[in-house]
Amino acid sequence: MSKSLALCADDYGRSPAIDRGILQLAQAGRLTDVSCLVNGPRWPQAGRELAALAAVRQGRVRTGLHFNLTEGRPLSPELAGLWPQFPSLEALIVDAHLQRLPQAALAAELQAQWRAFEQARGKAPSHVDGHQHVHHLPQVRPALLALLAPRADIRVRHTGRVQGPGYLVKRLLIEGTGGRALGRQLVALQRQANTRLYGVYDFVQPDYRSLMQRWLADLPEAGSLVFCHPGAAPSAQEAADSAPDTAPDPIAAARVRELAYLASDDFKADLQAADVRLA
Repeated sequence: MSKSLALCADDYGRSPAIDRGILQLAQAGRLTDVSCLVNGPRWPQAGRELAALAAVRQGRVRTGLHFNLTEGRPLSPELAGLWPQFPSLEALIVDAHLQRLPQAALAAELQAQWRAFEQARGKAPSHVDGHQHVHHLPQVRPALLALLAPRADIRVRHTGRVQGPGYLVKRLLIEGTGGRALGRQLVALQRQANTRLYGVYDFVQPDYRSLMQRWLADLPEAGSLVFCHPGAAPSAQEAADSAPDTAPDPIAAARVRELAYLASDDFKADLQAADVRLA
């Protein structure tokens, strides 16, 4: 029997070019899941475009919340009053481990992003994960699990067992900053989650295909989850229309490489060679 692979594209809602690439892959049957950034000005329109996609309407692609605390601005007045702009990931990690985050305001922000997702998509997310894995951090993790306590059917991205190839330091940082702790709680709560996680690399490696081939070869018999960051190159008009305060995308070139491979016959051939099906 073929191994099953959940392939989730992160960062939907960040820009028109990223969204265009993800929609292309979703409609072509090259994704199983999409995780959505909802705190930016583009989200309401992006959410409607996602909801209108046939693959989403028919349930072939699931959509989830990509909870964000490191890019852009808060949605909730509670957190916006304390943080007019989200902090860097490094600062967030330090403050989370020192228990210096505003717990009540974090819970309000999670609820605000949840509501924004529901308003644009017309339904609750099928899963929750975190932009730059913030969902597993101390102080953030309990707020997430409390929100999900009455919603047993919603999956959570388990970041406590991040598999290779390579990039061991980055993988250990993800596991060590909260991934393993989250994993233990997900098991204790019998919460639906992936058993392994693939997709970590430096966004510089030009041969994305070789990474995917090795991830596919390492999949356990029960299958698992790969997260990816595909996106199209911005058109001249999209670049001109971007807001002046929009932060540049540091992984724009990697997004284009990922999109090209995932849309190609090479990806289809690699799935077949590894006896893996998207499911």
